[in-house]
Amino acid sequence: MEHQHHIMSIGAHALDAELMGGAVAIKYTREGHKATFVHITRGERGNKKKSPEEYGKQLDLEIPKVAEAMGAKSHWMGYLAGELPSIEQIQLDLCQLIRKEKPDIIITHWRGSLHPRHVMTHDVVMDAVKMAANKNIETEAAPHVVNYVYFGENCEDLNGFIPQIYIEIEDTFDQWFEALSHYELFRANEANVPYQDYYRTMATIRAVEVGNQKLSKAFMVATRSQNYLHF
Repeated sequence: MEHQHHIMSIGAHALDAELMGGAVAIKYTREGHKATFVHITRGERGNKKKSPEEYGKQLDLEIPKVAEAMGAKSHWMGYLAGELPSIEQIQLDLCQLIRKEKPDIIITHWRGSLHPRHVMTHDVVMDAVKMAANKNIETEAAPHVVNYVYFGENCEDLNGFIPQIYIEIEDTFDQWFEALSHYELFRANEANVPYQDYYRTMATIRAVEVGNQKLSKAFMVATRSQNYLHF
């Protein structure tokens, strides 16, 4: 292996990062590369049957299990749902994380979302990437340039989402779904969102679009990036 890549998928809530980047992250970790799933919040208010405190504790257990099952690690930014600090603080915290972890690939939300937290996450990630490379911004870690930024397909972020890159996930699909099933939210449909049906169907549709007849995942390219995931 000439160079160890580090792919980082950043989502607004637990499950988002893994839905967008998990199937591709597995490709990297199988080859000895690094992958990290970053969660702005845990999304502890997302289970109507449980209090945020109870569900937050459950997510504390689920989040690392999901990452481990994909050969990756996880990082929660420490923010509670509904109690976010200022945008400037989130940007700075993400900047410091990027400088510390040194990912060369980042996947995050497309901005065309029906969920305001997804829009916010898109904005702060793009700003944090720029800040991390800026030598005039001082943090404990040295500046770091993220080479590639991509927007992952998310069922809540489809307004203006245009597939530009298709990655074959036939060989990682089963492991991806098995890992996601550590989340009650995914396996039990607690949010009344048909995650399993949607992502299974879209993997098939993307395969038809690209004409390879193998389950595939679509990505959109940030304008500052080249149009491949270099894998």
